[in-house]
Amino acid sequence: MTHLEVEEARRIYFEHHRGDGRPVVLVHGWGATGRCWDTVAPALRANGNEVVILDQRTCGRSDNDFEDVSIAALGSDVARLCEHLGLREPVINGWSLGGAVAVDAVARLGSDVGGLVLTGGATPRYTASSDWPHGGTHDDVQAVLDGLAADRATTFRSVAEAVCAKPVGEQVVNWLWGMFLEMGPLGDQSLRDLADADQRKTIGSLDVPTLLLHGTEDGFVPFSGAQAAVSLYPDATLVDFEGCGHAPFLEDRERYLAELIGFLNR
Repeated sequence: MTHLEVEEARRIYFEHHRGDGRPVVLVHGWGATGRCWDTVAPALRANGNEVVILDQRTCGRSDNDFEDVSIAALGSDVARLCEHLGLREPVINGWSLGGAVAVDAVARLGSDVGGLVLTGGATPRYTASSDWPHGGTHDDVQAVLDGLAADRATTFRSVAEAVCAKPVGEQVVNWLWGMFLEMGPLGDQSLRDLADADQRKTIGSLDVPTLLLHGTEDGFVPFSGAQAAVSLYPDATLVDFEGCGHAPFLEDRERYLAELIGFLNR
């Protein structure tokens, strides 16, 4: 197993699959692990891409006892991993909360980045505000955190069942549920930090090609938010996945891969 120290002696787990093509860093969503990309990474490798997968702080095979689990800390880890591996102009692909992490990482890496992909990305805001009418409320987030504190297994089961709008089968739901249960309790605070984050100024400064891949029936990050956000990026394209929920890479895999690989091959 390969790890990188990022906070004192605490480490995150990563995999580095070498290839001659453009590097791609896959950043999972809140509560998940790098294993969520297991139906995506093989296709990228077959395309010749260099693929990097990581488990964020408190998730999967990474350490659980981090002091800082903020979006900024997670983004710093991704940027540091890219620098550690010497990746040349990588494309950072973030799912859900991983989208906010990817934005933070791209902002840190600057001209060293080749592109940004947001898969149901929870950015620029996850919660609604007076000037951003897209998303839930802080009370919604607190209700999830309260549910986890009272009954972690059942709450995460409900989250897993809500990820996809299209039928994906009981096995896939169980697979997601199992990943969520691997996250240590301190990881709950990453969601709390996401609820307060506002990356609108940040995304306006990202001078990199950006691809938004978003389900029209996303129950976590409303499609209307992606529609409102696309014009805030200097160079962005939004691809809608009709009838899909929060995980188009699971619900419409073939089209998702076609859009992603097409973007990488430009």
